Amino acid sequence: MSSTNRLLQLLPEEESTGVMSQCDEITLTYYETLAEPGETYSHVYFPLSGIISLVNVLNGKPAIEAGLLGTEGMLGATVALGVSRAPTRALVQGSGAALRIDAVVFRDLLALHPTLNQVTMHYLYVVNEQLTQASVCTRFHVLESRLARWLLMTQDRAQNDTFDITHQYLASMLGVRREGITGAASKMQLRGLIHYRRGRLQIIDRQGLKKIACGCYGTNKASYERILGSSQTGEMAASGVA
Repeated sequence: MSSTNRLLQLLPEEESTGVMSQCDEITLTYYETLAEPGETYSHVYFPLSGIISLVNVLNGKPAIEAGLLGTEGMLGATVALGVSRAPTRALVQGSGAALRIDAVVFRDLLALHPTLNQVTMHYLYVVNEQLTQASVCTRFHVLESRLARWLLMTQDRAQNDTFDITHQYLASMLGVRREGITGAASKMQLRGLIHYRRGRLQIIDRQGLKKIACGCYGTNKASYERILGSSQTGEMAASGVA
């Protein structure tokens, strides 16, 4: 079993082998629910190719996407804090593979593997920064810029220029009306940035999308690399910095 999850790749070989020996490789099915708000995490997930949306729920209905994770992250990281209840709905947005480990086993491994514990804590910090940034983005940035950011984030995690998505789903994730998404996407298509047809979206001009995306995209990427860049994590592990 080999890992293409960035967090697991940060681990020393001995720790990586120990963690992955406790994992099962599973298939993430599109629109599958992995967790509901208030439910106890039974497993921790490390995506290898799939994409998971973290969705805030209001009165039992999806309200707005709070976060997005793929091969750069994990689902259930709060288990490391002794908090096993999911704060949001975790919904598979893009089919793919993931490594799944029992939540209790994962918590035990944290005590045995110091770098795993450190990486998990650093990831939680990055997620907290990103959630804070997302709230600012939703309040102050225009829809077209937010949509461009979301498309870039999805492409990063899908590792593909083409993916399945509907205008209605995008509207739900960004917390706007469907008509708003249709208008913004149409403008992008006319400018040659994307191609959209019957629920299939292709990114044509990534650099063009970057030019109109809000600064949150670059801020989030910089935050991840600053805290979880492989060289810095290695230096911290060597020096014993938590």
